[in-house]
Amino acid sequence: MKGLGVMAAQSAEFLVSTLALPVRGMTCAACSTRLEKVLNRLDGVAGATVSLASEQADIRFDASRTNPATLAEAIGKAGFSVPDDTLELTIGGMTCAACSTRLEKVLGKVAGITTASVNLATERARVTFAAGTVAVADVVLAVEKAGFTAQVVVDGDSQMDKEEAAHAADLRRQGRLLALSALLTLPLVAGMVAHLAGWSWTLSGWWQLVLSAPVQFWIGWRFYVGAWTSLKGGSGNMDVLVALGTSAAWGVSAVAVAQGHGDHADLYFEGAAVVITLVLLGKLLETRAKRSAAGAIRALMRLRPETARVERDGRLVEIPADSVHPGDVVQIRPGERVPVDGVVVEGNSQMDEALITGESLPVAKEAGAPVVAGAINGDGLLRVRATRVGSESTISRIIRMVQGAQAAKAPVQKLVDRISAIFVPVVVAIAAAAFLLWWLAVGDVGLAFVAAVSVLVIACPCALGLATPTAIMVGTGMAARHGILIKDAEALELAHFVDVVVFDKTGTLTLGKPAVVAVQGDPELLRLAASAQQGSEHPLAGAVLAHAAGLDLGKPEKFKALPGRGIEAEIEGHVVLVGSPRLMAERGLDLAAWADAARAEEELGRTVVWAAADGRVLGFIALADPVKDSAAEAIAGLKALGVRSVMLTGDNARAAATVAASLGLDRFIAEVLPEDKEAQIQALKAEGHVVAMVGDGVNDAPALAAAHVGIAMGTGTDVAMQAAGITLVKGDPALLPAALSISRATRAKIRQNLFWAFFYNVVAIPLAALALLTPVIAGAAMAFSSVSVVSNSLLLRRWRG
Repeated sequence: MKGLGVMAAQSAEFLVSTLALPVRGMTCAACSTRLEKVLNRLDGVAGATVSLASEQADIRFDASRTNPATLAEAIGKAGFSVPDDTLELTIGGMTCAACSTRLEKVLGKVAGITTASVNLATERARVTFAAGTVAVADVVLAVEKAGFTAQVVVDGDSQMDKEEAAHAADLRRQGRLLALSALLTLPLVAGMVAHLAGWSWTLSGWWQLVLSAPVQFWIGWRFYVGAWTSLKGGSGNMDVLVALGTSAAWGVSAVAVAQGHGDHADLYFEGAAVVITLVLLGKLLETRAKRSAAGAIRALMRLRPETARVERDGRLVEIPADSVHPGDVVQIRPGERVPVDGVVVEGNSQMDEALITGESLPVAKEAGAPVVAGAINGDGLLRVRATRVGSESTISRIIRMVQGAQAAKAPVQKLVDRISAIFVPVVVAIAAAAFLLWWLAVGDVGLAFVAAVSVLVIACPCALGLATPTAIMVGTGMAARHGILIKDAEALELAHFVDVVVFDKTGTLTLGKPAVVAVQGDPELLRLAASAQQGSEHPLAGAVLAHAAGLDLGKPEKFKALPGRGIEAEIEGHVVLVGSPRLMAERGLDLAAWADAARAEEELGRTVVWAAADGRVLGFIALADPVKDSAAEAIAGLKALGVRSVMLTGDNARAAATVAASLGLDRFIAEVLPEDKEAQIQALKAEGHVVAMVGDGVNDAPALAAAHVGIAMGTGTDVAMQAAGITLVKGDPALLPAALSISRATRAKIRQNLFWAFFYNVVAIPLAALALLTPVIAGAAMAFSSVSVVSNSLLLRRWRG
């Protein structure tokens, strides 16, 4: 069900909920701007953004002061609509007609439901409501409170398939209207062409009126409805311009015919009919192009299987994928899509994860390997224990993130919104001025009329409104296909300007799986160090514990983590320190006895961890964290884009220098404490750089948030991904140049679209005002301006990472 999930978070002052409502009836940027203002003025609304391209309103509101049904009602009063959604339930417990009648009344009282129908014979209930305003759980609860049972009917077709069918039906309807409009308009155009060619044949005025009237008032009725609702809401839109221009042309012609003195030169029936026909053609092409622009998100949504086979009581049960619980064991057969995130508990196979991670090669899966929902299983049978299901699965989170980015507005869109808000009144004023100028200055009423109508018809706020969001839709969609998730439009736009990329080392440039390669010192060194680190979750601690497997470890009596330095613990009566040279220096311990050996390890790029007990240095443990194979490729790619690379690490300078040299980094900053990472980012920003921070851990979150653009590794923590504006799904640094590249390509398209949209209006409107264009030419130009903008955005689909 689209938009039924309302996510809420408790605030200190009120309960904030977020809601995404689909909106129908918007025709240009003026509509989305006006609706945004209407929603933001409502009591209880904390913030609302409306996207013309995705036809969606994203609203943050105080749930204690307003509700989804009220918000949908406000959208309706503003002259738009939230499409109806239908929910079908199987009802248990009904015994007679009185039961079904009573249940209908109960369902009809649920806030947001507009109609409810209960069929006793089929034992099904169908409720209708504005999409996104009613939660399934509320409907089920109402049925259960009435004394019955309810279960959502799961059909073979998904909600996306229903939407596809609805859009296809709408396109067919638009196509039929366009064909009829063209059929009625052709005789009018034929007469006009004959007149221009000097032939004597022409349709009589009355025939022209008869042919053009259905086009103007039946097929073109949508423009009158759109204009009325827009004006009733307090502003104008494209429909106002089309309705004004064509009505004026048709009305003047009709008066001339009625008075019996209108020859062909005095009639503009064909102009009005051609304008409406061309606008309809433009809207049809625009709708198709917009559907194509949203193709990436539909491709992602198709990755979600509807059902899953779950092991229950020793047998396999097929249930809706959303009904799987964490911990359930799901069986995945060869060739099937994975319905949930999980871990393989039995079996061997390979999986195609290309549409999720961008990884083109199949990935081997065996016991203990993670799998993600939407991936395609190879030729092996797998048993998978579910870890994340339904809306929490990787594919669902990806879809939400991409949808959020596509619905968001880039900073440059704010200027467009301001222009769109005054566009229609300015155009009407220019048209009126053009009419008066030609009439009063030249005395030619006919020419004045042509100029005014041409101005009204040629102006196109749609091109302005679609310039940014369509490019963002295609850009974010293409990025998602390559395993690059862009969470918001601002990150997409800012990434274009990035000139410095800062990397956290561990888990970002390296695998994050260090291993012990050398132990030098007291025989008890490894046992005591491993005993002390049993309470630590640091990757280095895990490596030491793995290396000490089989030793008789002591139990830490006291444990204290020293962020950025190490740990302190009491083991078998000994106070043990494990950590960096800084920690040893702070405790006044001398490392001279092992300094040369430690330096040799560090020069090999290894990390040295020191250990001491009761004030005596025991020696050190050398660990190596292999650099990711693609890290050097990533740095080279950034250099090709003219972007400098910097590495932040807690390692000592010698180890950091070795890694930096092997990867070709421009700069490194060593011995950085976790709490100092943010300060380093702020320092780079203070130098005038546009900074992107790349990290994967909880301690990277402040730095990710502080950077102009935060980029998280998808293999890292959820905290890091929440703080970042961009996520690399498979944690591959080689995707970084691609992320910046798609940002640059998208912004280039936005600039091109805005240039042509502004250029078109700035040039076309004066030409029309100077009577250098006929209404027919103006109508054709207006119709195809929006199509050209959307088509230009679609060229982004040629981008290759």
